Amino acid sequence: MVKVIGAGLEFSSRVQEQERDSLLLSVVVPVWQESAAIVDTLQALAPLRVAGHQVIVVDGGSTDGTAQRAEGFCDRVVVSEPGRALQMNAGARVATGDVLLFLHADTRLPGAALKALERFGDSGKAWGRFNVRLSGRRPLFRVIAWLMNQRSRLTGIATGDQALFVRRPVFEALRGFSPIPLMEDVELSSRLRLVSRPFCISDPVVTDSRRWEQQGAWRTIVLMWRLRWRYWRGESPDSLATAYRSDIRNAHKP
Repeated sequence: MVKVIGAGLEFSSRVQEQERDSLLLSVVVPVWQESAAIVDTLQALAPLRVAGHQVIVVDGGSTDGTAQRAEGFCDRVVVSEPGRALQMNAGARVATGDVLLFLHADTRLPGAALKALERFGDSGKAWGRFNVRLSGRRPLFRVIAWLMNQRSRLTGIATGDQALFVRRPVFEALRGFSPIPLMEDVELSSRLRLVSRPFCISDPVVTDSRRWEQQGAWRTIVLMWRLRWRYWRGESPDSLATAYRSDIRNAHKP
């Protein structure tokens, strides 16, 4: 049961009594210009579909045929306005699962994800996230992942790379992701944290390290920490998104 109380929510473990013996999972995958990798991404989720769970792809207006290539490898393709928050909200609106899991296209779930999510279903938690591991072999990537996981455990805040999952009634009561161009995962986590602490799954998702490799590992670390610091100081997500895009353009200049 979810009750709205002032600006927050009260989550009752009685939600467990209302759910089926086996939770139905809806995986929402926001994509844009992912034609080259979308089939591999969705084939990795095939065991979930075989087990009766739902996979929804939400395309933000790709021009490379991403949506067309995804058809046949998922349960539903939705085309929405561009923007990760808007896309994930669009996917959630058509989802039928008890639990919504938001998965980046470059992230892979661990083999035991379903067993861990079943434990979440039996818990009194409203939401949760996975630990993360970067795919690259550089020792620095292990340090980065460890810092990300420790920060999340201490603060109760999750990022999109950690495959955030939430009970659908809670997500709907909170009205989903705020329609902002950056930090939508941090912002939602801040509200979810008022409902319950996150259910943390230590078996990690694996996120492609190409962003770190292409933009430079240390450069990316400094950029992300600087943006988060500015966000916590109250700077608008629109301003931060502009700064992020500018930094990315500079990183790719010869």
